[in-house]
Amino acid sequence: MRSVNDGKAEIAKKPRVSPAEFVRQVQTETRKIAWPTLPDTVRMTVMVLIMTTVLSLFFLAIDQVLGRTVKFLLSLAA
Repeated sequence: MRSVNDGKAEIAKKPRVSPAEFVRQVQTETRKIAWPTLPDTVRMTVMVLIMTTVLSLFFLAIDQVLGRTVKFLLSLAA
């Protein structure tokens, strides 16, 4: 009789680390992050606001066109 795990790779368990070692690892990884500068952050924020506004206007226009089309088609059926 075959075992259910036959043919499946065994998942290697990582050894547990102490809370102090975990904090050290987190600090080490945090130092590797390339944080954006203030001008980059402002520029990206402005771009997000512009794109959000453009997309909201686009979807408003599409919604209006589809809504009026449906009303027109329903008025033909009445």
